[in-house]
Amino acid sequence: MPAISTSKSAALLCLLSLRLVAAHEHHDDNIPEGHAISPDPIDGILWIHIFTQIVAFGLIFPMGMVLGIVRSRWHVPLQTVGVILSVAGYFLGHAHKGRQFAPNIHATFATSLLIMLAVQVVFGVYLKFHLEKGIHFRLRRYTVIGHGIIGKLMPVVSWVQMLFGGITAMGFCHKDHLGQCLAHFIMGSAFIGYGIVLTILLLVGQLWLRRTGRSQEFFDSLLIAAWGCVNTFTEHRWGEKWSNNDFQHTSMGIVWWCAGLLGIWLSRTRDGRPKRNLMPAIVILITGWAMSAHPQHLMISTMVHTVFGYTLMAAGAARIIEISFVLRDKNAVDKRHAEENNSFQYLTPFLLYASGFLFMGATEEQMALLADIGVSHVAYILVIYSIAFLLFLFVCMLLQLYANHAWPIEPRNSIALKKNDGENGKLRNGNGTAIGPNGHARDRDRRIRDAEQFELEGLMSEEEAEGASN
Repeated sequence: MPAISTSKSAALLCLLSLRLVAAHEHHDDNIPEGHAISPDPIDGILWIHIFTQIVAFGLIFPMGMVLGIVRSRWHVPLQTVGVILSVAGYFLGHAHKGRQFAPNIHATFATSLLIMLAVQVVFGVYLKFHLEKGIHFRLRRYTVIGHGIIGKLMPVVSWVQMLFGGITAMGFCHKDHLGQCLAHFIMGSAFIGYGIVLTILLLVGQLWLRRTGRSQEFFDSLLIAAWGCVNTFTEHRWGEKWSNNDFQHTSMGIVWWCAGLLGIWLSRTRDGRPKRNLMPAIVILITGWAMSAHPQHLMISTMVHTVFGYTLMAAGAARIIEISFVLRDKNAVDKRHAEENNSFQYLTPFLLYASGFLFMGATEEQMALLADIGVSHVAYILVIYSIAFLLFLFVCMLLQLYANHAWPIEPRNSIALKKNDGENGKLRNGNGTAIGPNGHARDRDRRIRDAEQFELEGLMSEEEAEGASN
């Protein structure tokens, strides 16, 4: 009952916020003509808005998503705190003084995000009532699916909104700068997303990858080929004169889909078994080399792009070394224990995080601002790398949170180190269940399957729980 009451309170807060959206008026009388923001500084209220929304959408909601996947009892309380903070932050964003903003994408997208959050809260409240008779039996099933989909989309949508917020706060990406901003933020986010996917597959995704019957390079090459097709036909404005950058970006897109097709072909042996290959890593290395030589107008921009290119080249080279020499074309260091990793395997994901942040932080307006205030490229790049370290840490923490609930490690003092004469000397725990050499019980796969069935703890009836376990 307390969980239901808190969920209802969160739903009321979301609905109240939606009702007040239309009533809010933006003040832009101090904005100079041709600019997107006023010269006033950001006041304390707006800083609190930024901090609360980062905590809610950047920290609490991703943690709540993981707790929901593993059906933890802390999922509902944590998400309720996130909703309360996000709604409070929304009101603070409309109550600030100081800097004024012209109509912008951040304010427009906030309404869509709030509606998405309200729908998610309503789904959660409905599931907490355990209505399962009559039409509710079928409706509940679709509600669970919708609740899971929105929950997993929330971190991605939140990331986009936070980027919009930073762009809006600085007044960037308007008029002639829009296309360049889109290229930097989309491609930078893609590199970060690729790094996150590699981290997931490295730490908790090997069993899933094994069940697909495909090598990791099959999926990598498929995405690279699709992305290359998009870049080939969108990097140049057709009907206008070709520039040097147009040639370079379009040719890079061609390389991507050509290498992607080759990577797909090489991802299987003649008898259909999955096979590792180096094509995605080579594409990353070539892309880094091309971006390191990208012509720039400012010296600081040239240096940042050069370091970005070298970082991306290092990511590709590290991936080649990992597949060829560390793993020797295998999916994991130890096939029996897929969660065992070599320390070198963490290098490629981190370099992709750093590459993404460097590229997003290298737009023309950002570089001009840094040049005007006298910030050196060394200090700026070190800050960017620090942010990459923090994001890598947070992703690893979330994945360990998932792993601890999905297949917890048996305490050492609870394992009886005795051999079973009838099963070739296999170890057993105190209950007589056979365990592996690393102390994991043999029912680990069952716990993994249970954790993959997204549902909140206590939302399933006894009949549904029995059906899911079977």
